[in-house]
Amino acid sequence: MSLIKLSIKGISYSQTQTGAYALILSEEFGDRKLPIIIAKAEAQSIAIALEENIKPPRPLTHDLFKDFADKFSIQIKEVIIHKLVDGVFHSSLVCVRGEEEVLLDSRTSDAVAIAIRFNAPIYTYKIIIDQAGVKLNLEKKESEVNLDEDIDTGEEILSDIGEEDSSDKNNYSKFSIEELQQLLDLAIKEENYERAAHVRDEMDKRA
Repeated sequence: MSLIKLSIKGISYSQTQTGAYALILSEEFGDRKLPIIIAKAEAQSIAIALEENIKPPRPLTHDLFKDFADKFSIQIKEVIIHKLVDGVFHSSLVCVRGEEEVLLDSRTSDAVAIAIRFNAPIYTYKIIIDQAGVKLNLEKKESEVNLDEDIDTGEEILSDIGEEDSSDKNNYSKFSIEELQQLLDLAIKEENYERAAHVRDEMDKRA
C-alpha cells in the first residue's frame, strides 16, 4: 500500500470531546486534513516541541524518550499511522540502531510528539486518509467542514491550553518589560507553561 506524507497543520479545540484537542495533519500533496483527537498533556507536549521560544527546565516525557534514544544511538526513522479502528488511530515508530530496524506500537499522539523531536517524517496509508481525511472547504458551505477555522499553531495552543489561567491573560499590562521577563523566567522554572505563554504574549505585544 502506498504511503502519504503528512505535515502538522496545527492543534484545535475538539468540538466533540470536552477537554480534548484535535491534532490536524495535512497531506503533503493534496488538500485533505486528518483530524486526530488527543489529550491535553499530549497537545501541550506537541505544542512545546513546535514552539522554539519555550524550553522546559526539565525534560518532558517525550524529551526523556529522545535523550534515552540518543544515549543508545537509536534513531526514529519515521512514524506510520497504519490503522484506524473504531475511530482510534494506531501508529508505529520505525526505530533504527545500526543495521537493525524495529517497529514499536505507539499512540498516535505520542508518535507525533516524538517525531517532531527527531525531525522524523510522518506517514499514513492512502486507505486511511481516504477513509478519515476531511477535504478543506474553501467556500464555507454550511453542510461542509472547514478545518482551517480555529486551528492554532504551537505558539497559540500554549496560550489556549489551561483555561483555568485565563484570568491571568488580562493582568499583565501593568507590568514593565523587566518585570514580565522575571515572571516569564519564574513560570518556566515552575513549569507553568500556560502562564509562560500568556506572559510571552504580553511581551510580544510591546515588541
